[in-house]
Amino acid sequence: MLKAIIVDDEPVARKVLREYIEDIDYLELAGMAENPLKADALMAEKRIDVLFLDINMPKLTGIEFLRAGGGPHRPLVIITTAYAEYALDGFELDVVDYLVKPISFERFLKACGKVRARYSDGPAGRGADGLAGRPGHMEAGRDQSADHFFVKCGDSLEKIVYRELLYVEAMMNYIVLHTTGRKHIAYLTLKGILTQLPASHFVQVHKSFVVNREMVSSIRGNMLQLGAATVPVSQHYYEAAMREILRDRIIKRN
Repeated sequence: MLKAIIVDDEPVARKVLREYIEDIDYLELAGMAENPLKADALMAEKRIDVLFLDINMPKLTGIEFLRAGGGPHRPLVIITTAYAEYALDGFELDVVDYLVKPISFERFLKACGKVRARYSDGPAGRGADGLAGRPGHMEAGRDQSADHFFVKCGDSLEKIVYRELLYVEAMMNYIVLHTTGRKHIAYLTLKGILTQLPASHFVQVHKSFVVNREMVSSIRGNMLQLGAATVPVSQHYYEAAMREILRDRIIKRN
């Protein structure tokens, strides 16, 4: 049984999470707190395995609490917040998952499954969570060993090399493939091109944009820099997109 605490200043949010926890047989609610300072006291009294942590709280935010160390014996953390824009901060602080309110039970259960898997696998299993079936993940329909594909643009077939493709943009009933050298316009849908791009390199970040994660040079808020272009990340795709783009490549302060 994994012992959990909820830290959220909203009574309704605490109630929803409490009911979710009660419906999961391997979780036990060990306490609730309306701010991180009270949670700190709870964690000092007993061993806690998982912390469900809100971000926007008075006195001390969830992010500030984690940056300060997250308590004397920091448990695994699942962020529960109404603000998608803090996902990057959460991933930098090694949270297990980032849930944006309103949180469905299905999504909550999936996040809890990641916590359970980490404890089952031990230290070596931490961070080994997959993304199949989540927004931003794409199943490739082509040979994964190929380094290019051809696409019909007007009356010609143009060769597109994966490593040179910065991003794909949906425009009405066609798409624009932005490469390092030029733009190619094709009479295709974004959904159609997704099946042709390798999931190891391309991730959907917006209903109108798919980016080559290897070509992202910087991230500022919800904007990605790819070459001279900037591409927005929508709230719906933010969590999964950031996890795919970053993939545990952040160097953190010890």
